Amino acid sequence: MSQSRLSTALSDGLIALPSGNIAVMRPPATYDVSALPRGQTQIVHGFFPDVAAWQSGGYAVNQALPEVAVAIVVVPRAKALARAMVAEACAKADFIIIDGQKTDGVDSLFKACRKALGDLASVTKGHGRIFWFAATDAFAEWAAPASEKGPHGYFTTAGVFSDGAVDAGSALLAESLPGKLPARMADLGAGWGYLAGPILARDGVKALDMIEAEALSVECAKRNVSDARAVCHWADATRFEGEAYDGIVMNPPFHTSRASDPGLGRAFIQAAARLLAPHGKLWMVANRHLPYEATLTECFRNVDMIASNGAFKVFHANRPLR
Repeated sequence: MSQSRLSTALSDGLIALPSGNIAVMRPPATYDVSALPRGQTQIVHGFFPDVAAWQSGGYAVNQALPEVAVAIVVVPRAKALARAMVAEACAKADFIIIDGQKTDGVDSLFKACRKALGDLASVTKGHGRIFWFAATDAFAEWAAPASEKGPHGYFTTAGVFSDGAVDAGSALLAESLPGKLPARMADLGAGWGYLAGPILARDGVKALDMIEAEALSVECAKRNVSDARAVCHWADATRFEGEAYDGIVMNPPFHTSRASDPGLGRAFIQAAARLLAPHGKLWMVANRHLPYEATLTECFRNVDMIASNGAFKVFHANRPLR
């Protein structure tokens, strides 16, 4: 089995880890930490499925980065979040390692760090790059600002889905909701809470569970939704165990990396069918190119497309099949 970039850099003696604790920031569940001393390594993460996977593997997981000797930044897809993670690592650690895929922007981050610090050693392997340097205040300006309202009037922050504008698919879904909704509702993959407003504005709604896997989004949602009928849950929507809902609304994610994965949306549809009461109803939006129709008909007795445009399609389904 081929060694990871981190294992290669350590086994080849290119990186000499200082003594002390190590924090690995936002690593996916498949990230290779086998070369790190187990007793000194902890995970820093806010994405619930990865948090659960690392915890099941016996690792301590925190959302906040503590002061450590070494911080390993695993580059996320979001550029602003990646830079904020570097700034946080430099503020809390003595030695910084940055590891990521080219498709997630590691080379542009490497270029920016070299511009500030000069030549930096690195290893390129497996369509990615790893590089390292001593902590510095050169990247203090990359720190994420406090969550603040954007031009759309909602609190968002670096690393959440559609942080700069209301997602067009969610907007179409909101427009397509009927004037009256069932009493007990859920929003699977609630993000920073945009759909909560249109849902709670409909007649008949008595309770709304907002289920979201990304902790950054959950914190924004708590600020965006003050209605006492709404409750935020930090959880994996595909594995969530809730009471039988009368209605579910969702704009499911379709990728965790840059490549689309329709399997994620299918898992959301299956979860919705499982979580709904026998009389329950689903309203769902999806990108037009995603093939969800077969899964919907496998999971629900009645399925209709109720709205569409050049980019999105909205489905209404009811009577989940058990």
